[in-house]
Amino acid sequence: MSVLTESRTESRNGSLVWLLVVGIVLAALNLRTAVTSVGPLLDQLARGLGMTSAGTGLLTTLPVLAFATVGAVTPALARRIGEHRLLLGALVLLGTGMLARAAVDSAPIFLAGSAVALSGGAIGNVLIPTLIKRHFPRRAGAMTTVYTTALAVGTMLAAAATVPIERAAGGDWHIALGVWAALAAVAAIPWLALLRVDRSEPERDAAGAPAGLRHLARSRLAWSVALYFGTQSMIAYIMFGWLAKMLTDAGYSTGQAGVVLGVFTALSIPVSLAVPAVAGRFHDQRPVVAGLVAFYAVGFAGMWLAPHWVWTVFIGIGMGSFPLALTMLALRTRTPEHTAALSAFGQSVGYLVAGAGPLLVGLLHEATGGWGLPYALIAVVLLLQLATGLYAGGNRYLEDERMAG
Repeated sequence: MSVLTESRTESRNGSLVWLLVVGIVLAALNLRTAVTSVGPLLDQLARGLGMTSAGTGLLTTLPVLAFATVGAVTPALARRIGEHRLLLGALVLLGTGMLARAAVDSAPIFLAGSAVALSGGAIGNVLIPTLIKRHFPRRAGAMTTVYTTALAVGTMLAAAATVPIERAAGGDWHIALGVWAALAAVAAIPWLALLRVDRSEPERDAAGAPAGLRHLARSRLAWSVALYFGTQSMIAYIMFGWLAKMLTDAGYSTGQAGVVLGVFTALSIPVSLAVPAVAGRFHDQRPVVAGLVAFYAVGFAGMWLAPHWVWTVFIGIGMGSFPLALTMLALRTRTPEHTAALSAFGQSVGYLVAGAGPLLVGLLHEATGGWGLPYALIAVVLLLQLATGLYAGGNRYLEDERMAG
């Protein structure tokens, strides 16, 4: 090969790497916008669409259902379609669903558009850890840091900016929600370019693919990762759903509670930067697991015994368990195919587990009129998180466990 040819090859490979990095960042920014843009406008949506309480309940439950069901079939779709093409398709689904729901005044169509958009997000949830493992095997920790940070920024951006956009649009929620479809269209551009530049994306051989979800259901490591993912997601859902109420019951005004919730959400950005970078440097993540649970324990004990906003900082640091769980998907597997399978199993089971958290807290709070039992439930969840995290964080691999079995 001539020097000129080698130079062109290196330049082409460098361009592909940067396209992948930009593509992953832009895709991650979009994965939660369909969820967090709705919450701040829920009352306006219910009035404008004539949505019943059942419809509103379904709308708030759709993310868990989509992430659990669509995520489970993503590895099979990736083997059939190709990972790059499937992620492009996911972004198209995401943007199309958000645009469709923003253009209508019908509750059933709004729900259907939300389901389409959330399906795209669910595919991206599973695919991106797989793409990181495939394209950045030696920099999985660093790239997971990039991914989780972009995910946190997108989550906070949609939650914080949707209401100001609605007010700037004269109270038109259609525009406030439709804006996020444009962001999905922008995110699709690098993946379109990747398909044009790199036409050699390999088709995955189904015969060489890892065992399906039923086989992973017999894996102790897979269950440990899934339950760790589920317990951390349950804590997150409980906090986003009930933190404001906890604070107002402790004497804070609604405005003060809103500010605390905003700071709590923003804290996920530096935490997402730090945790995967630290965890990825070691083969054993058990000290990180234990440290994050300790932050949780201090924060929740403080909120229970002497409620104050300062305890939410400890809880916010403890929520570094989310980027840690995503990091484990790559660190506990040797191949991208097994990363995809573990990602699908862990997230599907995990989101189903997590979805029960806010409901249980609401039932316990309503039954007792206080927060003692909800905090006791959180303590049980933290003990399960510690137990599963200590196993999932050990220096072991899914493939070795399956071969040993």
